[in-house]
Amino acid sequence: MSACLFCGIVKREIKGDIVYQDDSLVAFRDINPKAPVHLLIVPRKHISTLLEVEQGDRGLIGDIFYVAAQLATDQGISKDGFRVVVNCGPGAGQSVYHVHFHLLGGRLFTWPPG
Repeated sequence: MSACLFCGIVKREIKGDIVYQDDSLVAFRDINPKAPVHLLIVPRKHISTLLEVEQGDRGLIGDIFYVAAQLATDQGISKDGFRVVVNCGPGAGQSVYHVHFHLLGGRLFTWPPG
C-alpha cells in the first residue's frame, strides 16, 4: 500500500512524531489534534477499515487497547480519563483508510460525541 499515508509513517517514509513502536504497532501524534493529547495507534499491518479485521487479528486489536492504556499513563491522562475512538467509513469520519485508534485526553469530553 504505497499510497497509504499511515503505511508511509509506519515505514518511516513519511515523517511522523512517533511516541511508541513495537513489532506490530506504531503510535504517533495526530497532526490535527482534537485534545491536548491526541495520539493515533495503528497496526503495522495494513487493514483498511474495522470491517476488514479478521479472526487472526483479534490479538492485534487487544494489543492496541493494552498499548492505549500504557500510553495514557505515559502521557499523564490516565488519572482524569481518556477516550479511545475508531471511525469506520466516511459517515463516521474516517479519512485515512488504514484502521487507526485515536487516544484522546487532557480535556473534558461530552457525550454523545460528534
